[in-house]
This record gives sequence, C-alpha cells and structure tokens, in this order.
Amino acid sequence: MTPLSEEEFGIYDLDPSPIYVKRDDLGLKAELAMAQSFIMESCNCIEPQWPADELLMKYQYISDFFIALAYFSIPLELIYFVKKSAVFPYRWVLVQFGAFIVLCGATHLINLWTFTMHSRTVAVVMTTAKVLTAAVSCATALMLVHIIPDLLSVKTRELFLKNKAAELDREMGLIRTQEETGRHVRMLTHEIRSTLDRHTILRTTLVELGRTLALEECALWMPTRTGLELQLSYTLRQQNPVGYTVPIHLPVINQVFGSNRALKISPNSPVARLRPISGKYVPGEVVAVRVPLLHLSNFQINDWPELSTKRYALMVLMLPSNSARQWHVHELELVEVVADQVAVALSHAAILEESMRARDLLFEQNVALDLARREAETAIRARNDFLAVMNHEMRTPMHAIIALSSLLQETELTPEQRLMVETILKSSNLLATLINDVLDLSRLEDGSLQLEKGTFNLHSVFKEVLNLIKPVASVKKLLVTLNIASDVPVYAVGDEKRLMQTILNVSGNAVKFSKEGSISMAASVIKPESLREYRTAEFFPVPSEGQFYLRVQVKDMGSGISPQDMPKLFTKFTQTQPLATRNSGGSGLGLAICKRFVNLMDGSIWVDSDGLGKGCTASFIVKLGFPERPYETKLPFAPKVQGNHIQTNFGGLKVLVMDDNGVGRSVTKGLLMHLGCDVTTVGSSDDCMRTVSLEHKVVFIDVSMDCYELASRVRERFGKRQERPLVVALTGNTDKATKDNCIRFGLDGVILKPISVDKMRNVLAELLEHRVLFEAM
Repeated sequence: MTPLSEEEFGIYDLDPSPIYVKRDDLGLKAELAMAQSFIMESCNCIEPQWPADELLMKYQYISDFFIALAYFSIPLELIYFVKKSAVFPYRWVLVQFGAFIVLCGATHLINLWTFTMHSRTVAVVMTTAKVLTAAVSCATALMLVHIIPDLLSVKTRELFLKNKAAELDREMGLIRTQEETGRHVRMLTHEIRSTLDRHTILRTTLVELGRTLALEECALWMPTRTGLELQLSYTLRQQNPVGYTVPIHLPVINQVFGSNRALKISPNSPVARLRPISGKYVPGEVVAVRVPLLHLSNFQINDWPELSTKRYALMVLMLPSNSARQWHVHELELVEVVADQVAVALSHAAILEESMRARDLLFEQNVALDLARREAETAIRARNDFLAVMNHEMRTPMHAIIALSSLLQETELTPEQRLMVETILKSSNLLATLINDVLDLSRLEDGSLQLEKGTFNLHSVFKEVLNLIKPVASVKKLLVTLNIASDVPVYAVGDEKRLMQTILNVSGNAVKFSKEGSISMAASVIKPESLREYRTAEFFPVPSEGQFYLRVQVKDMGSGISPQDMPKLFTKFTQTQPLATRNSGGSGLGLAICKRFVNLMDGSIWVDSDGLGKGCTASFIVKLGFPERPYETKLPFAPKVQGNHIQTNFGGLKVLVMDDNGVGRSVTKGLLMHLGCDVTTVGSSDDCMRTVSLEHKVVFIDVSMDCYELASRVRERFGKRQERPLVVALTGNTDKATKDNCIRFGLDGVILKPISVDKMRNVLAELLEHRVLFEAM
C-alpha cells in the first residue's frame, strides 16, 4: 500500500497511536478499519474493559464545550464586578485576566473541531489561539508578581483595620461603661446635693450606692472627737449597732487613708465586719475608700471632732455574700467619684451652716444695731427738742437782758454804771454766741444742717467782717488790713452766712488772742494748676467748670500755738491758748464749727504757727460757684443797709406787737418806743385781728402765737401788699423749718431773738426800705 504524506492526511488523536487519514479519499473508513484490525492482530492484545474510543471522544468533546462555556461566562462576571465596584484599584488587571480566560475558552472551543477531520485553517486558528493564550498567561503571571505584594499589604491593612475595629469596639464599650458610670454619678450627685443637711447627705449616699451597685451592706466610719478611733456612724441595712469603734491606726485603715483610690480589703478586717456572723456563708468582696472631711470646724455629729486639720472618714462597701460577683473597674471608679462628691457636699453643708450661723448672728447684730439706731435717733430727737426748747426759752430772757441793757446804755450813766452795762451786754452777747454755736454743732453732728446756697456779694462779706472786728481791734490798738486779690469775683454762689461766720470766727480769734501788732486778712482764687499743692489725705480738690476755690488767710502777731497743742485746735470745747490770754472769753467751739462748715463747702482748714509768742496763720479753702448772671442778687433776702444810710428816727411809725409773754411784749415795746414808734401791744391773735388796721405799718408776731394763720388772715383782709401792714415774725428758733414756713405762708420777714436797740433800728430801716427781711439762720 502506497504510504501517504502528512500533508495528505489529517491527524486524529486516537489511542494507541495516531492514524493519518487522507482528507479527500472516499475509502477513508475502509482503510481506517483495515489499519485498526491489522494493529490488533499484530499486537496480539486483549481488548480492554473500558468504553470504546468513540465514547471517550464524545466525553472529551462535551468537556471541552462546558470548559469553553465556563471560560466565556467568567469574563462576563468580571465585567459586571468591575462595573459595580467603583473603588476597585486593579481594573486593568481584571481586564487582562479576563482576556486570558477568554483565550483559554477560545482554545477549548476551537479544539471541538479537531475531533473530526479538519482543515489547515482550523489548525492555524488553533495555533494562534494557543500562542495568544501563552502570551497573555505569561503577561498575567508577570503582572501577578507585582500585584501579589500589594495584595498582601492590603491584607495586612485589612488585619490592621480589623484590630483597630476591635480596639474601637473595646473603647466604645469602655465609653459606654464610663457613660453608664457617669450617669450613675450624676444621679447620685443630684440626690446627694439635693439637700445640704449632713445627715441627709450621708444617708442618701449609702442608700443610692446600695441601690445602684446592688450592695449587701454599706457603712460610714467617722472619726471620734479624740481622733484616735473610727466610729460606725451610718449603715445601710443597720445590721450592726451604730457606735461601734475601731482604732484609727490599724494597718488597713492607714492603707486606705494613704491612697485616693478605692481599695479591696479583707472581709475579715475589723471595719468590714458589717453584719453578724450566722451559719456558713462566703462573704462578698469588700472595698473601702476614704472621704475627706473638709471645713470640719464646728462639724459635730455623734462626737465628731471640732478640728480645722484635714481628717478622713471611711466608707466601706460589701458585695452580696454567697455569690461569685467581683468588683469591676468602673464600679470602683464610681465609688471613688461618689466619695469625692460626698466630701464636696459635706464641705458645702458645713459652709452653709457657717453662713447660716453668721446670718443669724448678723441678724441679731442688725436687730441690736437697729435698736441702738432707734435709741440714738430718739436720743438725738430728744436732744434736739431739748436744745430747741432751751434755745427758745433762753433767747426770750436773753432778749429782755440785751434789749433793756442796750436801752440802759443809751441813757445818762456814770462811768461805773456804764462799765457795768457794757459788761452785761458783753456777757449776754457771749452767751448768745455760745447758744448759736451749740445749736450749729448739734445740727452739724446729726446731719440736719444744710447749706443755703445763693448768689451774694463776696467783697461785701469781707468788708462787713472787717467793720465788725474793727471796733474791738481799735480798742486793743491793733492794725487790721484787708487785701482782696483782683481775681476774686465780686459775686459768688454759696452759703453767705456760713462763709461769713467762718471768716468772722477766724479773724475774731486773731483779734481775741492778739495784744499788739497787726492782723492781715487776704483772699485769693487758687489757680487750677496749683490745686495739687493743697492736696492732703483728707482733702482732694478737683477743678470743675463754673466753680472756683477761694483761699482765705488770716495772719496775726498774737500768742501763737505750741506744736503739742496743734492737734487739739479743731476739737470742740477745747482751748489751746495760755491762761493769761483767756480773759477775752470763748467756748472752744469756734474752730470746731468752722471745720464742719468748711467741710460742708468742700474745703479744708488748717493753722500754722512757729510756736508760742510768734503768732499764727489760719487758712482755709472753700469751693464757691460763679453766678449765671454777674450781678444777680439773692432774693427774697434783702442786702445789708450800710451804717451811714440807717434811719435813726421813726417818729409816728405805728407798730403792732403781738406776744403771749408779757415780758417779751414789754421789752419789744420799749425798744420800738425808744426809736420813736407808736406801739400797740396785744396778747392773742383775736385781739390782733381786732386791733390791726391800715394805719399799722409793721406787725411783729411771736412765732409761738401761730403767726402763720394770722399772717394769712391779715393778707386776706387787706389784699394788696403795698397797702397792708408788714407781718414780721419774732422767733428764738434757729431751725431752717421756721424760716421756710414763714416764707411759704407769706410773711414779710423773720427776726431772730435777742434784739438790741441797734439791731431793731436796722430791722425797721430795712423793712421800710425793702419791705422784706429774712435774717439768716
């Protein structure tokens, strides 16, 4: 038989050896059968018990088909995965791997055509698919070499993240435990701090801890008064009697007191024996924690010590017996926090008790002070009432003494008689000055004296003071000079009377205690930039718009003042002059009252002296204001009438005098008659209304005779002010209310007793000229 070449035969992968079949031979099957029978006969083999060759080929065919189907389905699944997984970092690797699988599937699919006779094209395609599969598989294998470390690192990170997640879970569990502990702490704190009573705090602490931690027993040991023992003061179940004591220096107690943590102690320790032993039982775990006792002063309960040093109480907590339960960390932390909260609550309770005791003590003191204040006010009112009564009652006889003495002085007297009368007048005037000083001082001390501010002629005040002291100075042959600086305004706003009284008192002292030489008075305005020079601890002048500081200085060449007497100058009822110079009299109130007046006028007063026999210089500063209008006069008060313009003869002037005191009526009538007046006297307001007429030019009424109603009745009867008589009140009261009432009820003037002939002459002159006169009080 002619052999066939490989190009003319197809290759069949048959067992036991390959058979070459010519593709276009029509007797292919016959030849194939002959070849197989020849092989079988020549090999002399036993036919195997396995399936026929056709069945094996069929199984291979079916397997290749399903392998190809599986290979083609896997890329579809990978494409779906890549499409859905937006964050997968190796998409191109999956694409490459998909291509590899597709080529493998294609290889198995092409292999289906090789089980039968096939053309060269199928062989080429098969070869190409296998070459591509080999190339892609090699590339994939090389790529996996680079990807596997990354995948391993991803796995490592995954394990790290798992560990972190587990750690976070543990931390979250711890946080939840802490939150639970915090909730219990807040609840316990709220219950503990809902009261500030010590007994309630401690009892509530034990009850809430027992309920929250499900304790079998909880107790509090407090230090005794001696501080050498701990006493069982509070228990939860009250199984042991309160009052049981143990030494404070036990090792277990020292161990707990030496730590700020809750410590587990032996259930057999003395402080842990909180229940009577009965039968067999396994005691539960016991912990103890110290409780600081803060602010322990006066903190006594069941013989607690009264100490200010830091001491501790001991809190013991026992878990239920016959149980396997143990203390957890968060439970111990809860106990520690509660112990601190109890310490704070106890300190607050102690502070509250201290404050309540202080409040009660303060209340008692306030009650006592209020009672003392009321008693002082009652005493002040009684004193003022007494002074007012004495003022009025003393001025009434003083009025008679001074008036009659002045009348007697104008009669023909022998020198000896004139000396006696002058002595009486001098003593009476001194007594009147003393009465005024005492009343002023009383009103200054109780704060009832207020400055009467108004616009006045400042230069006239100095000139009037100069005119008042000149007669006395001329008798002593003293030269008195006055120097008013050019910057001193003519008009100022302030209390004219208090300023004049201060200047007159200071200059009067200079005249009083000087035997020879001269006295100089100087007035100037302190410049704002120079105010710093006058600042002291008690005086701090501050410049302000519309106001100025006036400085007055009175220098004499008198007896002087010793340095040790300087501090006594402004003390009431104290005189610092030697006995030889006291013959001029004085009460020792002048400078004391001047200091009060100067303080009211936001000023300061002081005295300088080089010693005894070297004279002294008295200076004071007061705060005055500039008037809104330069030449504004003070109304309703009339200006003083100058001496050379005083009318001396009032012949034919009809005057009506009403006074319920016969002596007062006679004295006032004598003064007026001495001045030439036609005087009518009455003793009641009804007689006054029946007697008064348009012929009477002036009506003098004593304030005690209800002059306010009488003035209203006179004003209603006569109508127009120019035609009705002038109603003037005679009073011995120096309080401001009297003058205010007189002004409010329409009186035309107020005259303060006592009244001399010269004073009455001035009063009548001013009334007739200005039809108003309110004497300053």
